[in-house]
Amino acid sequence: MALVLLLAMLAAPASAVPPVASVRIAFDRDGTTGTQVHGYADLAAKRAVTADDPVRVASISKLVTAIGAMRLVEQGKLDLDADLSPLLGWRLRHPAFPKTPITLRLLLSHRAGLTDAAGYWAVPLDGALRDITDNPRAWDDAHAPGTFFRYANIDLPIVASAMEKATGERFDKLMQRLVFAPLKIEACFNWESCSRDFAARAVVQYDAAGAPVYDNLRGRKPDCAVIRSTKRECDLSQWTPGRNGAMFSPQGGLRISANGLARIGRMLLREGELDGVRVLSAASVRTMMTPQWTYTADNGVTAEEDASGQSRNGFFCRYGLAVQTLATKREGCRDDPFGDGVERSGHAGSAYGLLSGLWIDRASGSGVVYFATGMEDAPRGTHSAFTEVEERLARGAR
Repeated sequence: MALVLLLAMLAAPASAVPPVASVRIAFDRDGTTGTQVHGYADLAAKRAVTADDPVRVASISKLVTAIGAMRLVEQGKLDLDADLSPLLGWRLRHPAFPKTPITLRLLLSHRAGLTDAAGYWAVPLDGALRDITDNPRAWDDAHAPGTFFRYANIDLPIVASAMEKATGERFDKLMQRLVFAPLKIEACFNWESCSRDFAARAVVQYDAAGAPVYDNLRGRKPDCAVIRSTKRECDLSQWTPGRNGAMFSPQGGLRISANGLARIGRMLLREGELDGVRVLSAASVRTMMTPQWTYTADNGVTAEEDASGQSRNGFFCRYGLAVQTLATKREGCRDDPFGDGVERSGHAGSAYGLLSGLWIDRASGSGVVYFATGMEDAPRGTHSAFTEVEERLARGAR
């Protein structure tokens, strides 16, 4: 049956190609209200996908990383508006605007003046993140920090470096302590801190031709969950706090199930509390959700510039602290995959043929989580800057 599905995918016109796997969870403050599951987590193994299988959710990782960062802000270990250079131990400055401090708030809201032009993820185990930020190509030389929105993946590895320096803990382990353990979620960044049984259920990601491109683990954890050192070693004892916040991919490397992601959505709907455990204060949730940037004709770029994304102009129009706000009623904005004009908060993800979303409607107390794989060349949406499959999953349509 898996081979038949794959052949059908390859033979079908672009607009008709179904995802290899798709999962959608609807929820409210009290629990799950609906589940839709279709396709295969692993075509070769003929393993059907489930709502409990871990998947690399791409940029939804940013929102989850921000939850961990906000916990440290609440504890007084980080400050949203402090110059990060003293904490990091290296000079983080825009070369064209050296007097302007780079802060956690600017990084989380993608207004720090950084771009992905110098890279952001392939820092070796024995490398240093500052080698990227010291490169003038990493900076938008036309705009001062705080004045312009440009979605940049590099922002989140710097946030992770600050989290490590503030605590002395490795980012992936820190996120276990701050977020996943309190919420009773099995999840991890880049597999290292997840169990072998969890990794054995990994959702494989496929390109447009149906070939596996990511997390084809074949029932086991990867031999090396990070970028190997320049000597091709994978000795994590080389880790130094804050030196390389890109190591565990805080911008996109979260592995979590749809059901696990729905628990995070429910926690946010409940203003920071779930099952009697308070993860964030209500004030911190509101701070994350409040837009730090709203699009005007000259204050930002409304699509992701990294080649792995599938967003188009009008995709980003309001952005808080690693949180998108949808349905912006402004010329040039096409940020409503639901098509109903309702304001929702959350984040989208797109990488390696996967499309994902976590969206909550705080007014109604409802939300949705979804992902689809094998969608590297997904057709454009009919009414938004999102893709057609995202529009269908947002609405719950088949």
